[in-house]
Amino acid sequence: MLRPNERTAVLIDGMNLYTASRNLGFDVDYRSLLQFFDERCDLVRATYYSLVIESDEYSPLKPLIDWLGYNGYGLVTKFVREVVEGGRRRPRSNMLVEIAVGMLEVAPFVQHIVLFSGDAEYRAAIEAVQRLGVRVTVVSTIRTSPPTIGDELRRQADRFVDLADLSPEITRRLREGKETSAG
Repeated sequence: MLRPNERTAVLIDGMNLYTASRNLGFDVDYRSLLQFFDERCDLVRATYYSLVIESDEYSPLKPLIDWLGYNGYGLVTKFVREVVEGGRRRPRSNMLVEIAVGMLEVAPFVQHIVLFSGDAEYRAAIEAVQRLGVRVTVVSTIRTSPPTIGDELRRQADRFVDLADLSPEITRRLREGKETSAG
């Protein structure tokens, strides 16, 4: 998937990665994820995209976003309101446009983009950066039911990597008897 001297950007659809990893039964250790890419390519940028719910209530996402911002990740956040649909609270928005724009903005500076998302809506953005000569790897999973990656996205990507195959490298582990603080 990675080439040692290849200028690479990692773009993470936070909600999509969270959902996929939870469905696979693990939590992502964002320190390990960053280290994984730092050691295997010329990592130009790692950006985490996340919705932030507008609310007076405490958000468990805030500590993660703060940690990422202080530990090597670029952050793109968007405030949204929650709506109730079928008895469930859901955000009324997504990060599709922000991530697509991020891909197009970083494309002139890299040779490879690694996108952590399975949303088929990114197919056109991937096709656009591929026309600019950028190789695109998509990380999601087909090992859940239903799969968290759309077939159109898998077909468009230069390479698909199942998140389950990366889990040994990026799973939160216990270190010296304590859990990591890396999300």
